[in-house]
Amino acid sequence: MIKNNKVYIIGFMGCGKSTAGKKLASLLGWSFVDLDRKIEKHTGKTIPELFSEYGEDYFRKVETEVLKSHKSQANVVISTGGGSPCYDDNMDFMLETGVTVYLKLTPDQLKTRLAKSKTDRPLIMGLSKDGLLSFIEEKLTNREKWYNQAQIIIEGIDLNISVLYSTVRTSLNI
Repeated sequence: MIKNNKVYIIGFMGCGKSTAGKKLASLLGWSFVDLDRKIEKHTGKTIPELFSEYGEDYFRKVETEVLKSHKSQANVVISTGGGSPCYDDNMDFMLETGVTVYLKLTPDQLKTRLAKSKTDRPLIMGLSKDGLLSFIEEKLTNREKWYNQAQIIIEGIDLNISVLYSTVRTSLNI
């Protein structure tokens, strides 16, 4: 399949996918898509509402549908949800249709970031700090087999967007 100048930003929740994606899209002069915001627009419900009303399985089906709706879109940076690469054939789809970038953080780094925003994230609502760290460690261990398939793996803490920009340009031959 032809890679049509598309970049997927993947990684655990709270790693900075949306922030990095917006900056990268701006530097490239491309469109930016936040997959979670697209899902909310598509369904008319927030992510927490979808999880609460229909459960994670339903959410993942919608997420896959919305992700794949961008198949033919070119010159776009798409920030995915933390679990997006791990369901259905989503990671294979992203690898076939664009360049994938994994923003990698340690469990402790993620805990620090997520502790500030737990109420917005259905999978971690109500967890204690110790429970949050255990959750992150377990989920990250499970998800890294998908994340580590990314063509570009970059440290997410103190991310140098210029380095990411030049690495992506080289990867896409642009």
